[in-house]
Amino acid sequence: MAAIDAGSTGGAAAEPALERSVTLWQITMYGLGSMLGAGIYGLIGQAAGQLGSAVWMAFVVSMIAALLTGLSYANIVSRYPRAGGAAYVTQRAYQMSLLSYVVGLTVVCSGLTSIATQSNVVAASVAKLFNITAVPVWILAIGFLMIVAAILLRGIKECMWVNALCTVIEASGLLIVILSGLSYWGSASLLEFPAEASHNGEIGAIAVLVMQGAVLTFFSFIGFEDMLNVSEEVKKPQINMPLAIILAMLGATVIYMAVAVTAVSVIPWAELPKELALVAVVERAWPWFPTIILSVITIFAVSNTALVNWIMGSRLLYGMSKQGLMPEILGKVHPKRRTPYVAIIALFAIVVALSLVGDIKALASATVLLLLTVFTVVNVALVILKNRPDEKAGRFEVPVIVPMLGAFVCSALIVTRLFQAGDWQAPVIAFGLIAAIAALYYVTGAGKDEVRLRRFIEQEDAAAEA
Repeated sequence: MAAIDAGSTGGAAAEPALERSVTLWQITMYGLGSMLGAGIYGLIGQAAGQLGSAVWMAFVVSMIAALLTGLSYANIVSRYPRAGGAAYVTQRAYQMSLLSYVVGLTVVCSGLTSIATQSNVVAASVAKLFNITAVPVWILAIGFLMIVAAILLRGIKECMWVNALCTVIEASGLLIVILSGLSYWGSASLLEFPAEASHNGEIGAIAVLVMQGAVLTFFSFIGFEDMLNVSEEVKKPQINMPLAIILAMLGATVIYMAVAVTAVSVIPWAELPKELALVAVVERAWPWFPTIILSVITIFAVSNTALVNWIMGSRLLYGMSKQGLMPEILGKVHPKRRTPYVAIIALFAIVVALSLVGDIKALASATVLLLLTVFTVVNVALVILKNRPDEKAGRFEVPVIVPMLGAFVCSALIVTRLFQAGDWQAPVIAFGLIAAIAALYYVTGAGKDEVRLRRFIEQEDAAAEA
């Protein structure tokens, strides 16, 4: 299949298209906001428990590991700037509709569980912050989802401005942590490992510790998948998208490392709480600082995560619809607002239902495991495409060893997660979810509409020749 122009709608010429209005700084902020989630406030304490004061090393290793896949995604989006994301490149490389369908819906599911979880977190936080006792939390959660849906339906410009605001606010929270403990830098060793876990400093044991910590912190850098799915709305995507992915990952790394150094400098690593460790750091360094500000910042951080995941999910459903993998109606674009409004509304119905279920941590953990599988599939897809003679190169190309190493790292992380002691629920749910998605593929007859698939391919060819 030949490459398609990013501005193609995938339908008749009269159909409205997504609006190409997102700038380089906006898409960079979008990626950074996706990575700088509220999870970092608790993650530091957990990672320090494993690595001691050398917790910063885990972020360096996990960034390198994540950057391999991030660079693969940058290469892919430089060649094929499409809303279909992982589902599109999977179909292009393997030409297996079932695999593309499973990959696409797996990514959507990861976003849905995140949105539903964040909605309940925001609702509970708002109720506690403003002492709202008369209104049930589930009503507040649905109200929050309605607000986010309204922003998405309004347009991509509005989404990007709200995202930029939330990203600045959540980054300011981490900046407060860094500034509060800056005077403590240099007061503690940054190479102190737990004695028992490191076998009193044995090099081999330390290496294992760092890798285990990297598994934990790897997920702090997931965000390039969210970026890929808005590429049809980015100006000059072949140039801006790869640059934005790299800038967002490097920016997140600098912030994470500074936060990690600050945390173990202010509070000895063995005393860092597992939950809300950074709040404890600020309380110790700046006892006069009103911690309610951090609570408000956390609400913005969680809200931003929900917004980013909803944007990603709606664009992925839109792209899969254009490929013939989802119902054609999900590919409809509002003629005035230029948003995939049917996909947005469909996701609203699903996340409301999930938010009412309550605790879906096991499902969220399973979809994280499946995301690693998606990354492996996509990395191998890029290897296949790079070795296909008729595939045109993009403006940003990486050596084939990069996706090969990316696939290896993600596969290693999958094995580590599968054999993690006591965590049997996530793998079982993950395999069950794959089976359910595969069954849905056959029940709905997805990918069987040869007319839509042929039309999609023809428009790709026409756009490439133009």
